[in-house]
Amino acid sequence: MSKVDPAKVLPQIHHREIVARSRLFKVERLDLEFSNGATRQFERMAGTSHGAVMIVPMLDDDTMILVREYAAGNHSYQLGFPKGLIDPGEDAVQAANRELQEEAGYAAKDLQEIHKVNMAPNFFNSEMRIVVARDLYPQQLEGDEPEPLEVVKWKMSHAASLLTRDDFIEARCIAALFLAQQWLKER
Repeated sequence: MSKVDPAKVLPQIHHREIVARSRLFKVERLDLEFSNGATRQFERMAGTSHGAVMIVPMLDDDTMILVREYAAGNHSYQLGFPKGLIDPGEDAVQAANRELQEEAGYAAKDLQEIHKVNMAPNFFNSEMRIVVARDLYPQQLEGDEPEPLEVVKWKMSHAASLLTRDDFIEARCIAALFLAQQWLKER
């Protein structure tokens, strides 16, 4: 196993420019110079400055809450954990509790940020914080979903069968499941 050099110098950004934009995404071009003098242009999806959250809600010690919602990327309904953007003025825990209420109809008295993940960091500069929510109680907030989301209860002890499903395929959800399992086991 090779060691990571902590003194590795990040490339210098000489110029950055938004080269494409949609309602949801911005594509940013970076003009970079590396420590060895090499120069390159990279493009990346520019994420929100506040990031996002994904919540693993635990109704009890063995029951998770999942939601089924429309996924435009592959035009299907997918099963996954509640998630959403962190709004300005919120921290990850506040955003997690709000999103949980909007998407699943529960609030939590105990929310713990356990990890952060990034999807395709070579091309996308957005991070998602994984939050475990416990001590849930019914509480609904109006969200921005175009239709009500189906709330699905799933036993953590049956997580292996969740991984065999064609509608539980989002990599961040799978990572959150494994991270939550490990975190809960250590408690």
